[in-house]
Parts: sequence; structure tokens; C-alpha cells
Amino acid sequence: MQLIDDARLVVFDDLLPTADLLKLYSAIQKSGFTRTEMATPETAEYRHWVSEIPVASLSSLPVYALTLRAVAALEPQRSCRPYRSYVNASQHGDVLFSHRDCAPGARELTALWYICDKWLADWAGETVFIDAAGELAASVLPRPGRLVIFDGHVLHAGRPPSRVCPLTRYTLAIKLESMPG
Repeated sequence: MQLIDDARLVVFDDLLPTADLLKLYSAIQKSGFTRTEMATPETAEYRHWVSEIPVASLSSLPVYALTLRAVAALEPQRSCRPYRSYVNASQHGDVLFSHRDCAPGARELTALWYICDKWLADWAGETVFIDAAGELAASVLPRPGRLVIFDGHVLHAGRPPSRVCPLTRYTLAIKLESMPG
């Protein structure tokens, strides 16, 4: 666990069995993507590729129960539910911007899964996290089946893969809100 301005960032590896990861990776590669997602309203002219996953069908994915278990392990007293889920796809040359997934104080979490069968450090594609001083506070490289959970108000950005990367960088995001009570 790492703290960024008192907000947690936790990385989990090896939660998702390889067979489930490869099945999900294959399905995502066949998904329909639209260039409709934007980081912020100020950067709306720079859209990136996204494939929405209806929340109602999220429970059929192998990452769903694993995500909820990881969140429960972090905060056993807190109940969360997903309110949005989607897959981002980025390739070398794409433009991605820093953004926040929710407003400060919203008490939302983002669970970000890296969906790939392999990834090399030279391919870049990391997710960077920026502190209140505007400095890079953490960087997480894609790794097959890696899960990163963080407070949604933390400023962050996915970086596109490097020019030598032959693959699309897929991240499956699950946005979680605290349940009342």
C-alpha cells in the first residue's frame, strides 16, 4: 500500500487465474470500441477508445468477485457497489490526460485491471498518480492480471504504450461508490 496525500493506492498481483485472464483478454480484443471517452470536459476534443460494460452484466466477469473481495480486505467495514464499468484501449500515439474519477470527498474507489497476456517494461503504458504538489507520486506498470485500487479523487493518467509496443493497452475499470448505512 502507498499513500498519495492520505489517499490509498494498492496493487494486487496474481489474483486472477491465468485461464480466466486469457479468456477475458480474448473477449476484450473482440469487443466493440467507440472513440467517445474523454478525460475532462476541457480535453473533450481528444477522445479515446472505450467499450462500456453494463453494470448488470459485470457480475458474470471473473474480475467482479475478486474486485469486491480486494475492496473488502482493504476496508472490511465499508460496503461498495459498482456504478460504472468499461474497458479503455490505447495504443502508441494516443493522447491521454490527467484526470480524477470523482470529486474530493465523494468516497469512491476505482479498481483498474490490466488485461493482457504479456507486457514488457519497455512498452511503457503505465498509470501515473500525481500528488497535490503536482509531482509524480506513483507509477504502476501494466502486468497481466494486475489490479490497482485507489481513491477515485486522486489525479492520475494512463500513459499510452511506447512506439515499440505491438499490443493495445487494455484496462478494465470498475468505479465503486460507498453504499449508505
